[in-house]
Amino acid sequence: MLDAHTLSFVYASLMALAILLYAILDGYDLGVGILLPTNNEEHADTMIASIGPFWDANETWLVLAVGLALIAFPLAHSMILQALYLPITVMLIGLIIRGVAFDFRAKAKTKRKSMWNKLFKIGSFISAFMQGYMLGLYVMSFEHSALATTFAMLSGIGVVAAYALIGAAWLVLKTQGQLQLSAIRWCQIAGRMAFFGVIGVSTINPVINHSVYERWFESSIFLLILPIPIICLTLFVLLDRVLIKLKEQPNVGAWLPFLISCVIFMLCFFGLLYSFYPYVVPGKLTIFEALAAPESLNFLLYGVIVVVPTILAYTAFSYRVFWGKVRPLSYY
Repeated sequence: MLDAHTLSFVYASLMALAILLYAILDGYDLGVGILLPTNNEEHADTMIASIGPFWDANETWLVLAVGLALIAFPLAHSMILQALYLPITVMLIGLIIRGVAFDFRAKAKTKRKSMWNKLFKIGSFISAFMQGYMLGLYVMSFEHSALATTFAMLSGIGVVAAYALIGAAWLVLKTQGQLQLSAIRWCQIAGRMAFFGVIGVSTINPVINHSVYERWFESSIFLLILPIPIICLTLFVLLDRVLIKLKEQPNVGAWLPFLISCVIFMLCFFGLLYSFYPYVVPGKLTIFEALAAPESLNFLLYGVIVVVPTILAYTAFSYRVFWGKVRPLSYY
């Protein structure tokens, strides 16, 4: 039997893992949707095919993260849902639109296929933007002010750019020919936008959150954590250099942009966790205060031990099966 303190760490870590994997995995397929061309059906088909075997399963991590929040930190789950009820609803509408469009575009008449492509693109953009918007409100402790709304809007744009970056990097890995060259160009543009977005958020966040400023700049381990933002920004520069070389030799190291993008996501996520730990609701509720009954969580831990490794194994297996360049997506 684990004590309450240990259970807080265990469930918070599992929830953080689920959110990070969702951001990376569903992030790239949302990014592909954001980049989907509406005037090139062949490229659109190939891009959809690149995420076809994975996109639905990628959303499993979002369900897991929300489920863990509900069972382990019910008070925090309630507070977050109350504060984000409207943006969550809009995000879900976006996810529904892209889910319907994904299936209908393959079965619709030719003259209506472009409409479903546009809806898939719109649904992807709405979902990505609202996730960033909610992240901005979360960082601002759900404050109701013009400053909080402005920051949330900028955060929404930043997440759209970040998802476009990792989506383009995925296409560099999975496609070839003219589409791969286009993906390299998209990756450069999105990477530069995300670079300035990370700088903006990293600058503004400590200014508007004194606790974040203290955590980063008045900490006894300042010299240990300082390399994190430096490495993150250096990786953006490295990514840009790699993409320039890929324009000349597209198939030499085509996996590098996606790997670098994943590491950037992980570093940014770690920075966010470090900024607010141990709060699950910034400035209001810690993981220790929000924890559910330890007796229940000890019992549920047996199921978690089975479910999480199973999802990880399935995810790894599916990516192993569909490894390599994309093939045409078909329905029978």
